[in-house]
Amino acid sequence: MKPVKILVIDDERALCDGCRLVLSDQGYEVDTCQGGRKGLDMLLEGEYDLALVDMKLPDIHGMQILQTLKKEKPGVYVIVMTGYSSVKNAVQAMKLGAFDYLSKPFTDDELLIAVEKAAENKRLKEENLSLRRQLTERFNFSNIIGKNPKILKVFDEIQKVAPTDSTVMLCGESGTGKELFARAIHAHSKRAANQFVAVDCSTFSSSLLESELFGHVKGAFTGAVKDKAGIFEVANQGSLFLDEVANLDMGTQAKLLRAIETQEFKPVGGSRLKKSDVRIISATNRDLKAMVDDGKFREDFFYRLNVFPIFIPPLRERKDDIPRLLYHFLKVYCRQIEKRVDGFSDDALEMMINHDWPGNVRQLKNVVERLVIMADDKVLDHRNLTDHWGIDRNQTQDTIPKTLEELKLVKQHLVEKQFGQIERAFLQKALSAAGGNITRAAKRAGMQRSNFSALMKKHHLSANSDKMTPKPGDSMK
Repeated sequence: MKPVKILVIDDERALCDGCRLVLSDQGYEVDTCQGGRKGLDMLLEGEYDLALVDMKLPDIHGMQILQTLKKEKPGVYVIVMTGYSSVKNAVQAMKLGAFDYLSKPFTDDELLIAVEKAAENKRLKEENLSLRRQLTERFNFSNIIGKNPKILKVFDEIQKVAPTDSTVMLCGESGTGKELFARAIHAHSKRAANQFVAVDCSTFSSSLLESELFGHVKGAFTGAVKDKAGIFEVANQGSLFLDEVANLDMGTQAKLLRAIETQEFKPVGGSRLKKSDVRIISATNRDLKAMVDDGKFREDFFYRLNVFPIFIPPLRERKDDIPRLLYHFLKVYCRQIEKRVDGFSDDALEMMINHDWPGNVRQLKNVVERLVIMADDKVLDHRNLTDHWGIDRNQTQDTIPKTLEELKLVKQHLVEKQFGQIERAFLQKALSAAGGNITRAAKRAGMQRSNFSALMKKHHLSANSDKMTPKPGDSMK
């Protein structure tokens, strides 16, 4: 880390020399100047972090230096020094942009404390700005692949709503990247420097979800051994992303509605209300309006979430983006896996473009990762798709069934060739995450142990199958 660079401007040589000695001993890089106008020129032309400026200089008033720096070099922090100390002078200097002031004569400790406080404040501010720039760059629209008019419409809607505090609902099928778009909204909002907190509403029971959202106090329930802050408290001044919001039960919906409208909530077991200012971004892959009509979702909560709905189109509705996505993920996984694959053959591209992609971008991404892992050649062709993905070349061309019997056969073929492999990979992933423990794996997967074990038996998997690599066709052995 480069040292903090300081300029001391004072017409007294003894004070300049004293400040330089004290500050240099602490690792600061210090220059001095005994003329106000010359010092101002040095500040404007140089790369100083901090300036110590005397308010009463023979050729220019310290306030003029402050005013000029505020306009021309706002990144330079200023500590004013004055022998004519008064509350009025200090307030005026602070209004003009001074970070702090020192009354002459001041001690070495007073000087060091003021400089350290200013240097730390500047460092934190610059770190914050840097992190915000990184966040914006990571979630800008160049990192969301697509030039189809439907996806460009989404970009336009996000650009318009992001700077506001309006509640946004992202609607679209599973795998379309709703959380990525939610993060883009946050990154382009006024809250970007604060927390983005995501919660999957489908992963918790209603009682546990309430505790996660609002926190709990010690003794609220068995196992509550201390107070715990909830997501609403953690996300204060930031954005809260409620994914799979359709899975919330009616009671939790009512409590969430009140918390959003009043910006107040009560921890589980608590007696006092807490305040939290959060921006709500929700997402769903279900038709909430139909759920309202069926009495399965609160109408008032629906309208509170649905202030600014954005529909994320499925991949099959923007097939012209598929080649862009394929090559984007190919580049990503070639770099991660440290393998060179130059691209896709024309027939492979045609097969990928004509596929329906029920799992949308998430499925396409996973397929490309697997293809890169399994690739032996520099170009991926239709054989790679057939061997390692389970799709036959003729499956994407002129395969619309003519009779009900043919339709049933196509359905059976799809289940055997695709879902079976996905089901087996799902089991192995759960086992791997649980270190081979079947009970924990079932719990992580949200299944009863008996059902999980039955699926393992179907796919001939054992507790140590997390170390195995799924093979095409294994699912139907």
